[in-house]
Amino acid sequence: MSEIKTTAPVTSAYRRETRLVHSGTLRSQYGETSDALFLTQGFVYASAEQCEARFTGDDPGFQYSRFSNPTVSAFEQRMAEFEGAEAARATATGMAAVTAALLAPLRAGDHVVASKAMFGSCRYVVEDLLPRYGIESTLIDGLDLDQWQKALRPNTKTFFLESPTNPTLDVLDIGEIAKIAHAGGARLVVDNVFATSLWQSPLELGADVVVYSATKHIDGQGRCLGGVVLSSNAFIEEHIQMYLRQTGPSLSPFNAWVLLKGLETLAIRVEQQTSNAAAVADALAGHPKITRLIYPGRDDHPQAATVKKQMRAGSTLVGFDVKGGKEGAFRFLNALQLTLISNNLGDARSLVTHPATTTHQRLKPEVRAELGISEGFIRYSAGLEHKDDLIADLHAALEKA
Repeated sequence: MSEIKTTAPVTSAYRRETRLVHSGTLRSQYGETSDALFLTQGFVYASAEQCEARFTGDDPGFQYSRFSNPTVSAFEQRMAEFEGAEAARATATGMAAVTAALLAPLRAGDHVVASKAMFGSCRYVVEDLLPRYGIESTLIDGLDLDQWQKALRPNTKTFFLESPTNPTLDVLDIGEIAKIAHAGGARLVVDNVFATSLWQSPLELGADVVVYSATKHIDGQGRCLGGVVLSSNAFIEEHIQMYLRQTGPSLSPFNAWVLLKGLETLAIRVEQQTSNAAAVADALAGHPKITRLIYPGRDDHPQAATVKKQMRAGSTLVGFDVKGGKEGAFRFLNALQLTLISNNLGDARSLVTHPATTTHQRLKPEVRAELGISEGFIRYSAGLEHKDDLIADLHAALEKA
């Protein structure tokens, strides 16, 4: 097979929706329409000299699919151009991306500051895993800018946050937090899963690193796992590339191909899901069985001003409290006919989960209460179904709550 070449090396002049289709396109000599799938563990070389040059970096070709692969590289390039990042590296899962972005650049004696409101596995990495390697961590109320400032130490190297947060959809001021981080000599890592690149651009707001679970909206159809770290060339080359190469949380070429196909339709899917989420939020607001409703696209969101400042639209997620605590929430969940119970999100199908017993169950009850995760709290992920069918299903289930 002849050398694989990139037919659309730079698409940054185009709008995001166009980049999702054309960025990083790789074609073999056969001129295939769809992205090629390279299911190979390794690669062969024309000579021993070429093999040596590949491993020294003098020849930029591929060596081994744990290090890099044409299909995975196509996904990375498309994600980088979509996000507006200089570089990207893909991982096997979203949590592999988070762990790499946090752990790879840190050393024993360093310090991390993170918002308390985050996905349970992210909190485990920050609160439990990093300290095992001599990396201290401080958890704060991420909405309080003074707490970010006060938590800074001379050895603080990283700030970490999600916005909107999982699962209560708090929206943190990325730009202001980035200023505090940089003034203190730290980098800001942002998990942008709930907003997606379509509605929020953390790098443009001042963040240094962005991470995604590609399992969510990027695939968005419940087919595979994946993750991605996006940042400057310097950060990726100095910290992420060697970490991934040597520790091996590699994205499979097949999953990269699936994710490339997902990116082609991400814009139209996320736009429809966001529209559905907004309609659901409006339909549930004021319902007698719901005591609290949170949606970043509504004027009654606690951080509505921040949403308008840094997001181009709301989220595909809605959060709400059902009366009756856990029992009421379970009655509601079990009464749903169309909406599915799942801990996934960003899927073509509408999904709900009960964070207190799933994604955040390992946290102590008092910690969940502090984060606003009550026993009756529901995280709702809007799918692509007709909004009227979704609303009817939710209303019918609430009658049984």
